[in-house]
Amino acid sequence: MPESDITILLVDDEEMVLTSIRSFLAIETDYRVRTFTSPVKALQELDHLNIDLVISDYLMPDMDGITFLGKVKEKLPQVPRILLTGYADKENAIKAINDVGLYQYIEKPWNNDDLKLIIRNGLEKTILLKRLEEKIREVERAQNELTEVQKQILRIFA
Repeated sequence: MPESDITILLVDDEEMVLTSIRSFLAIETDYRVRTFTSPVKALQELDHLNIDLVISDYLMPDMDGITFLGKVKEKLPQVPRILLTGYADKENAIKAINDVGLYQYIEKPWNNDDLKLIIRNGLEKTILLKRLEEKIREVERAQNELTEVQKQILRIFA
């Protein structure tokens, strides 16, 4: 999957964080990045977007990042979810890994190289899952075709 086909959803109530990550990714990658300062608004738009990975801040006024990522998981269970967290929230981030199936958490301030690697690895997971689902559908189609051939053979010789 070309990078230009990949869309990342980024949610943080601080515009500066959104701008910083979006600008970094624009320089380093061809990913499309959709940003929201409100997790509520991001959830409303989620049904209209084709998202490959989600990054959310932990502390936000409308809804905390763990709750937001839990709702994302309900809608898009296969999409990797990453939590941005301050050092003081590290314990909650670790808890969230189990509670909402986080792919990873990143401490603020983050290292851009680490962020890029975590995103790349998360997207690789998404791509591999999509390929696996595609192969499963191919096997199911082949199985259905074989079943039809078997039925035709039995009709001919019955």
